[in-house]
Amino acid sequence: MQKWTLVDDICSFKKELYFSRNLTTYPATSMKTYITLIAALSTLLISCTSGTQRSHLADQKSTEKTSFQTAQAWRPSIHVDADVAIVYGANDYKAITFQQRVESWRSKGYTTHFMTGIAWGNYADYFTGKWDGKSHYDEGQVTLQGDTIWHGKETPYIVPTLNFLKYMQQEHIKKAIDAGIDVIYLEEPEYWAFAGYSEAFKREWKAFYHTPWEAQDQSPRARYLANKLKYHLYYRALQQCFSYAKRYGKTLGRTIRCFVPTHSLINYSQWQIVSPEASLASLTCVDGYIAQVWTGTSRVPNYFNGVYKERVFETAFMEYGTLQSMTAPTHRKVYFLTDPIEDRPRDWSDFKKNYEATFVAQLMYPMNANYEVMPWPERIYEGWYQTSEKSEKKMQIPRYYATQIQVMINALKRMQVDTTEVNGTKGISVLMSNSLMFQRSQEKIANYEDPQLSNFFGLVLPLLKRGIPVNTLHLENVGYQKAWENTQILLMTYSNMKPQTEEAHQAIADWVEKGGTLIYAGSDTDPFQQVPEWWNSGSLHYEHPANHLFALLHIAKNPKEGVYRYGKGMVYVMRKDPKAFVLHKEGDKQLLATIEQIYQEKKTPVHYKNYFALQRGVYTILAVMEESTSAAAKQVTGCFIDLFDPNLPVLSQKTVKPGEQALLLSIDRIANKQTPQVLAGSARISDEKIKKNSYTFVAKSPLNTNGVFRVLLPQQPTKVAVSTADKTEDTVQYAWDEKSHTLLLRMENNPQGIDVSIGW
Repeated sequence: MQKWTLVDDICSFKKELYFSRNLTTYPATSMKTYITLIAALSTLLISCTSGTQRSHLADQKSTEKTSFQTAQAWRPSIHVDADVAIVYGANDYKAITFQQRVESWRSKGYTTHFMTGIAWGNYADYFTGKWDGKSHYDEGQVTLQGDTIWHGKETPYIVPTLNFLKYMQQEHIKKAIDAGIDVIYLEEPEYWAFAGYSEAFKREWKAFYHTPWEAQDQSPRARYLANKLKYHLYYRALQQCFSYAKRYGKTLGRTIRCFVPTHSLINYSQWQIVSPEASLASLTCVDGYIAQVWTGTSRVPNYFNGVYKERVFETAFMEYGTLQSMTAPTHRKVYFLTDPIEDRPRDWSDFKKNYEATFVAQLMYPMNANYEVMPWPERIYEGWYQTSEKSEKKMQIPRYYATQIQVMINALKRMQVDTTEVNGTKGISVLMSNSLMFQRSQEKIANYEDPQLSNFFGLVLPLLKRGIPVNTLHLENVGYQKAWENTQILLMTYSNMKPQTEEAHQAIADWVEKGGTLIYAGSDTDPFQQVPEWWNSGSLHYEHPANHLFALLHIAKNPKEGVYRYGKGMVYVMRKDPKAFVLHKEGDKQLLATIEQIYQEKKTPVHYKNYFALQRGVYTILAVMEESTSAAAKQVTGCFIDLFDPNLPVLSQKTVKPGEQALLLSIDRIANKQTPQVLAGSARISDEKIKKNSYTFVAKSPLNTNGVFRVLLPQQPTKVAVSTADKTEDTVQYAWDEKSHTLLLRMENNPQGIDVSIGW
């Protein structure tokens, strides 16, 4: 029987996934060409036009709340209820052109954006030499064994050389802008940690380090330097491509916005992928991000209390948190992504369970209200997956699940930014850095082991599992004052990462001096402590990077375990790598005791519990955890609509068991109960008209799905009628609930629109 490591499995899975995606089905997007400004226009007219454009841009931004990405043209079965259709890939195909795909979505009322991959894509014309007459297969990412890591036919994962970036600018970005697209997404800047042996990478090494290339498997030093270079290459790639997009757009009198769809730093570190992540904050050409978190990223197993298993909600909670904290100091827009299924085939019940977990995790961050509601609706609504875990029989999406997904998507449209916070002890943050990715390796490294990022989760899960909503703070962002806003206690280690600048240490020291509490946990014995970096070069001669920080804190080098004062703040040194807190049963006792002591001195008790809860506008959001302080269920009472139940029942109480989540709409919290309105439903609502004794609206949603709606009315209706766009009368089932004053409607969905008329 062949033995697979987790990384082997992920790599082979991603190869299998990308080969299985027919790249002709996953092209990119663009908007229609704007009318070229006539040079003879008067100065006044140009001034008016630019003012109108700014106004249009502001209006457009305000309506870009929900989105999805697709390689397909519009069709009735994938009429997703969202504001933006992100059309994928700029390639033309025999059956349909790029422009036609874009127009198909525009004609149905969608705003259109453009997305393509920066590390892979349908770029065979570049590699085969069709573009410039030269073969570029030597620019693929290559493993130690000499194998190219392929994304698809004739397209490897890419070493982003300057020549390739020129190709991307001319053949994809320019084409999208010329077609009228004003928003560009270059997704997943990914360099595999186990790649680094191609001729192109060797050339980039020599240009960057001005030294001969070193094989990364030969030493921790070479490993660290190789991964640092990979990070630099995609930082440069995004900088050059986005800067070009903005410059070119400016020549046409247009403002181009640029976004990076990216996995979390947690996931990239787990999957051993290198990407720029938090460093993108320094790029002014980046306008925002898509936080690519879904079941596939969040179900990566981790250790807690000596047990290795999937912890989807907890991992997703931290993944969204890392991307939120990464972007918060810059005030850039971020879309949170969820996916009702995942890339790896599973059964429908598995998809549903984990979709609920990741969906609730994203809602626990009320400071954000922008969402990519799904990728690839064509695979969700038209794909075939197992009917159950133990059956090989496959079916398309069950009606109940399609209904639930659409109800949840429509809830996202109503979800607003809120100042409320998740319940629990506040103020604890865990420090992380891009260099988490630099120490990852498929090959074993002597005197170093960090199984599934346990040195990170060792600082997180002991608190998260006890109901403390841990924040993350990025080392690259400590220079932003706003990054410190929610941090009273900072947990950090250099057992799994290293600081990139000495200025970051000064920012940490300044924060401690003003009253912050720092817990440093680490033995500082890993072989990456001596890599050639700023702390051991030039005028600095520190054996470990932590010693530089300790010097700024007026603590002797290599301090013993203990408590130290600096200014108004405190420093707790624990000479243990954080992985010890989770790799062993009850290994977190010392960490918890230290935190409890700190809060006791602050005269603030630490509140442990087994759940997270949040009131966000009219929504009650709840997650109850396993492996926590108790196995008790959490019960809430009131008048609720259960949005995870496709029948939209009205409940007076809801019980959530450990390992489950809930999304409830509280009818008690509706501001004006005399105003007729659709509180929840599986279709997009428009054209609402309220009269003295009637309420009408139009509902649109994908074909072959159930229309289910819970409608608030001032009194029981005497007439309910529905008709399709061609005014054909249709059947409708309805039931009145007197206690909640809501009407439950059931009908067949129609993407062309269903007219609903209710009278009383």
